[in-house]
Amino acid sequence: MKKTIADVLVEALLNAGIHRIYGIVGDSLNAVLDSIRRSGKIEWIHVRHEEVAAFAAGADAQVSGSIAVCAGSSGPGNMHLINGLYDCHRNRVPVLAIAAHIPSDEIGSEYFQATHPEYLFQECSHYCEVITTAKQMPRSVTMALQTAVARSGVSVIVLPGDVAGLTAADLPVPEHVYHTPHPVVHPSEPELAKLAEYLNEDKKITLLCGAGCAGAREPLLELCERLKAPMVIALRGKEYLEYDNPYSVGLTGLIGYSSGYHAMMDCDVLLMLGTDFPYRQFYPEDAIVLQVDIQTSHLGRRTKLDYGVCGDVKATLEALLPHLTAEHSDKHLRKSVKHYTKVREELDELAVGKPGKKPIHPQYLTKVISDAAAENAIFTCDVGTPTVWAARYVEMSQNRRLLGSFNHGTMANALPQAIGAQVANPGRQVISLSGDGGLAMLMGDLLTLKQHNLPVKVVVFNNSALSFVELEMKAAGFLESGTELVNPNFAMVAQAMGMEGIRVEDPGELEGAIERALQHDGPVLIDAVVNRQELSLPPKINLKQAEGFTLWMMKAVLNGRGDELIELAKTNLLR
Repeated sequence: MKKTIADVLVEALLNAGIHRIYGIVGDSLNAVLDSIRRSGKIEWIHVRHEEVAAFAAGADAQVSGSIAVCAGSSGPGNMHLINGLYDCHRNRVPVLAIAAHIPSDEIGSEYFQATHPEYLFQECSHYCEVITTAKQMPRSVTMALQTAVARSGVSVIVLPGDVAGLTAADLPVPEHVYHTPHPVVHPSEPELAKLAEYLNEDKKITLLCGAGCAGAREPLLELCERLKAPMVIALRGKEYLEYDNPYSVGLTGLIGYSSGYHAMMDCDVLLMLGTDFPYRQFYPEDAIVLQVDIQTSHLGRRTKLDYGVCGDVKATLEALLPHLTAEHSDKHLRKSVKHYTKVREELDELAVGKPGKKPIHPQYLTKVISDAAAENAIFTCDVGTPTVWAARYVEMSQNRRLLGSFNHGTMANALPQAIGAQVANPGRQVISLSGDGGLAMLMGDLLTLKQHNLPVKVVVFNNSALSFVELEMKAAGFLESGTELVNPNFAMVAQAMGMEGIRVEDPGELEGAIERALQHDGPVLIDAVVNRQELSLPPKINLKQAEGFTLWMMKAVLNGRGDELIELAKTNLLR
């Protein structure tokens, strides 16, 4: 049997170390699927929605540290990939998407399922090209893989179904399909000296550290000690920097702590390291701002910048530390850490549950999960309040991971990312912290857990509302509208799918239910009924937001919804 273009594609993927592809079959993918079947070396992870395939591939790439692959059939099939690919692209994880296409001789004829994928995927990829001839292979797929890895993002191969079945050209597939060099990048000596000039002045210095600090933990802690500087952590840096960190003063931003906010606002010098923290209102206005980032396009795009340099955080700090010669007062550090300790105590006081006192506080639910989870557990969290509670109550360790849609901010990411994380780590505990709205959006892929026997534990924060949207409405002075969710008993839904399903309404039953779920050898859904009126306030409440809450309260009373105001007070003030 002669080798086809699809065979060349599969051979290239195997040489790249790919052992699985996430997707849904379709006739335009037939040649590719047949080649996968004949190879016997790549597992097809059959999901129920292509968006899930892209999210799962992204999570797979994040936890495995390698490139992952997803696929969708022509037209609507591959278009469903787009939202998940946007998330992968913005999370800067290497993913290859195979976008099958209509028959090549029908392109341009308004054929059934016709789209222009080479245009549709441009904004969420670094490489997006159409395969039309045998001689393009294997070079096109190797370029796609190399680009995704080199630029930490998405590549898309558009492959018409008939072209995939054509006889391949007599071109060998390279043994090493892509290359991952690790250059050491740090600023020049003059740049380091200038950066050190700012830091050698005896001023109050605060660090803001993000995901770009992965692998730089030790020099970061030494830098904090030398500068006597508190460390504020951006959300994507939490999993790398929060644990066993005496300099941490928490997060800032919309889901952060007041201690993190004040540590930034009270400093004379803010040093940004490996972060592209987007919320401009949380940056200090009068401080000197310095920035280190491997992406030069990130320098100065969030706040005014006094000095910025290009470099890997670890390499830059190792080169910078010998230039730091001044002694610093520890007053700013002590004040910030003391504030954080107080805030942490206040947050933990909210994470309580009393038997019989329904509904469950989401803080308590999250803390119970965190305390019971394995030391190397992987957590995924949906956008909205699950991300808030995860940021505040999931305790990290050296081996724990926390994945979410932290840059793209899309609903329904937690379950799909949990699927990818579990497939990539079959022996590791994976916990999805799912919102009821997020789960319902892609709930069909609970069937994927059952079909592939993935022991993911899905915890549903069931408050019958899009509660973070409600909070935003309250803050803006609007009566919430369109946010109520009429939910089923999610545990019974899971049972109908052949999974273990547990519903918990009483805080007194929560610890036992979580323990039983985590010990179960297979997928489990925990439907936890949590308080709808829990406020997850940002560390800074501005005048406009305060006015908005006041306006909301007046509207609630005037519209006969004063009971909501009473419940809000009982939940947040009277416990």
